[in-house]
Amino acid sequence: MKRLVILVFACALAPLAAAQLYKYVDKDGKTVYSDQPPANLDSKQVNIPSGGTSAGPKSAVERDKELEKTREKGREAAKKSDQVAREAQAREERCMQATNYHRTFAEGGKISKYNDKGERVLMDEQEIEAEREKARRQMDEACKKA
Repeated sequence: MKRLVILVFACALAPLAAAQLYKYVDKDGKTVYSDQPPANLDSKQVNIPSGGTSAGPKSAVERDKELEKTREKGREAAKKSDQVAREAQAREERCMQATNYHRTFAEGGKISKYNDKGERVLMDEQEIEAEREKARRQMDEACKKA
């Protein structure tokens, strides 16, 4: 019990035991900070809070709130990262499809299409060239790097 009383008393006096700080201007015009006042110069006593901060230790509720904020930021970062990965995968898929479509017309040969009646007809060279150019533009657009 005696130790507890001494400990409580020491903790109560700890803030009062903070060092004194004095500020004054010396004969050269420089500002000087010292723990002892000068003998023949006018000085001001400067009060500084002990421990560097005026706030006491954080409560468990405050620490829990900060921890939850940190977790939420982590979840948001993970969600954003997943979304970026999905978008990159979708762009890669579109590029591959456009490249394959362009390759169909670039390799040449007979290419058929369906007309308005649903009948299969061969494309002539002008139609193939037009489709090849269209496919090249689509491929360039789909495969360009962001």
